[in-house]
Amino acid sequence: MKLLEDRILRDGNILPGGILKVDSFLNHRIDPQLLYEMAQELKRLYAGEEINIILTIEASGIALASLVGYVFGCPILFAKKSKSRNISDKVYAVEVESFTHGNTNTVLLSKEYLRPEHRVLIVDDFLATGAALVGLRAICEQAGATVVGAGIAIEKAFQGGGERLRAEGLRIESLARIAQMRDDGLSFCE
Repeated sequence: MKLLEDRILRDGNILPGGILKVDSFLNHRIDPQLLYEMAQELKRLYAGEEINIILTIEASGIALASLVGYVFGCPILFAKKSKSRNISDKVYAVEVESFTHGNTNTVLLSKEYLRPEHRVLIVDDFLATGAALVGLRAICEQAGATVVGAGIAIEKAFQGGGERLRAEGLRIESLARIAQMRDDGLSFCE
């Protein structure tokens, strides 16, 4: 998606350790018009798939997932990275490693919200190693729900997670795919 690629080139910052900082428009300060255009593109890519639930993981995927849910006309769910007192003990749970945060979280989703009749689109801001997608797909499997695919804002293709998951049969539509990233710049996949 050229609109997103242009925004990454203009406003993104590359940090040491393979981190692309896009928090000025995607996941700290949010540009809702850009996210709406991204959601429209995911709606076009997944047209006819009868998606009835959007699933993401807290926190930075929630903004995009909200707009995707809006354009699909369906609810969004987000898996929580910690248990709070207002969550019942009836949860789906899975361990998920975070590339950005360098830790592992037990990700939880209440069983009352995800059921076998759901056709799920997983949405997230980044795809690097694929750990979040693997975890969210595992939660869907626990629930008996069907994962239609994943809609990703930015995929770091050079980290291999997307290709590995595609080889396993998961449909992934990434709006911007980064082929390589160095301290002095990045390039996108053709």
